[in-house]
Amino acid sequence: MQLRLKQWGNGTGIRFTKEFLRRAGIKLNDTLNAEIVNGQIVLTPEFRHRSLKERAAAYGGQLNLSSEMEREEPVGSEVW
Repeated sequence: MQLRLKQWGNGTGIRFTKEFLRRAGIKLNDTLNAEIVNGQIVLTPEFRHRSLKERAAAYGGQLNLSSEMEREEPVGSEVW
């Protein structure tokens, strides 16, 4: 994809297509980190912690928080 730098207020901007951003996993209003690596501009989404609601949505709304966990016998000096 070829892009053209354009004047944007007092700065310079680049526009990306929705499809290009979707394929990169970037959404509108995401914060990106920009760095220069070996003379190339590299943009990466900023890491952010997801809320419990967002995490549940990624698993179809089910986190199975109420299910019992199997425990093995203590190993070492643990006391149960």
